[in-house]
Amino acid sequence: MQNKKSFLLLLGSIFLGILTGLFGQELMLKGAEITASLFMNFLKLLSIPIIFLSIISTLSGMKNQLEIGALGKRVFTYTLLTTLIAASVGLMLFFIIQPSAKVAITDAMHVVKAPTDTYLSFLWKIVPSNIVQVFLENNVIGTAFIGFIMGLAATRLPEENRISVHQIFSSLFKLVLKVTEGIAYLIPLGTWAFTALMFKDLGNTDNFKHLGLYLLTVIGANLVQGFIVLPLLLKYKGISPVKLAKASVAALSLAFFSKSSNATLPVTLKCAEKGAGIHPKVANFSLPLCTIINMNGCAAFILITVLFVSTINGHVFGLLDLGIWVALSTLAAIGNAGVPMGCFFLTSMFLIGMDVPLSTMGLILPFYAFIDMIETSLNVWSDLSVTAIVDREYASSALPLKE
Repeated sequence: MQNKKSFLLLLGSIFLGILTGLFGQELMLKGAEITASLFMNFLKLLSIPIIFLSIISTLSGMKNQLEIGALGKRVFTYTLLTTLIAASVGLMLFFIIQPSAKVAITDAMHVVKAPTDTYLSFLWKIVPSNIVQVFLENNVIGTAFIGFIMGLAATRLPEENRISVHQIFSSLFKLVLKVTEGIAYLIPLGTWAFTALMFKDLGNTDNFKHLGLYLLTVIGANLVQGFIVLPLLLKYKGISPVKLAKASVAALSLAFFSKSSNATLPVTLKCAEKGAGIHPKVANFSLPLCTIINMNGCAAFILITVLFVSTINGHVFGLLDLGIWVALSTLAAIGNAGVPMGCFFLTSMFLIGMDVPLSTMGLILPFYAFIDMIETSLNVWSDLSVTAIVDREYASSALPLKE
């Protein structure tokens, strides 16, 4: 019932935004501009803490989860593989559909000046010389690097110290997540503001055309991953994707409407054990872990959105750049554990680090709720697929299941 009310409220916000953009007085349009600016400031405020704390809290907590034996290694291997493939599929569809390829050079130059940083200077920021300055300058890559190094270092500490480090950063991360929960109450207001600004000037039909191609690319990447890549991987491992899908209908449906892998987890566990016949000990280990680190839909969204928004604003990517962004999207998705609107926040964070205007993210916001539904369903489907594969491999190995 709550989800239905939220969905109706979102539709109402879009409708009011359209009316405001088409017929609103200058005072209302000015209010929309102010609201949109405040919403973006809120994103900027939370973006750097989210990525830093998500990476270090996730990595520092992996000692017990990923190094307890062959089961953990298999789960992490297939999680990394499927997430990497999802990002690669997103890149492939971006080149095929080319949602931002026809933006005029004059338009791009009007929006943002041509980037002056060289590729080498961008790489130079990966290893910052000042741990404080990296946060003050919104150096996203440097922040991620610090979080990654500290998280890995935590796994090498004695168990007692590692647990203490994990508890500290995990608690800070949860604190930030509590703050981000407030974004749920601001989404209808932000949706109204960005929709109004989008419809304020209907003369530029290119915006709608490219936005439509962008949505086609994002949704297409999720569908290709869910209906082609994962079933082929299951088939290759001797598992019937049709039988697994039939056993998982309840979990996939709940994931679609709840937009939360965590909220769906009890139903996912039941589908895996009762419906798909997966060993309870495998399901109870793999599915909670996959819910934290297995984000196929998020990886594709981050990659496609970064490329779309940045290229539409005049940025150019080389082959090496694209390879780095596939890796960054994969790692960011894995570190996106339980963040409300996590993909949206992480993508905005990357764009801030690239000094790209976030106005295009405002155009995407009204459609993000539907994208999030598809992404969550894909994430749960990927969780079940990875768990089914691990169960099949573990059952055929000589290693006994741990009690």
